[in-house]
Amino acid sequence: MVEEAAETAMILGNRVETITDVGVAGIHRLLAKLDTIRGAKVVIVIAGMEGALASVMGGLVDKPIIAVPTSVGYGASFGGVAALLSMLNSCANGVSVVNIDNGFGAAYNASIINKL
Repeated sequence: MVEEAAETAMILGNRVETITDVGVAGIHRLLAKLDTIRGAKVVIVIAGMEGALASVMGGLVDKPIIAVPTSVGYGASFGGVAALLSMLNSCANGVSVVNIDNGFGAAYNASIINKL
């Protein structure tokens, strides 16, 4: 998913910086990259499990966030439905959601935002 979104965004002419393994369970890794993330015009957040990363990012940055739930996960992830519902119910401002595993759609929308 990350590769799909990054490649699509690059093909559409955007500068891309990929930051991985910064989930809620290791939030210290996210906070270490916060300056870089805040420098973006738009942020794509890809997360599985319960999808909480999108809400966390929404509380930390003042940029549009495009959330992508993934079908990868264990336990009661239900093929990405748990993350999708969590992201759709986010109380954080600026979070929009594309469908499960839709890295292409997220990158396309981010590209449109970048060109505004």
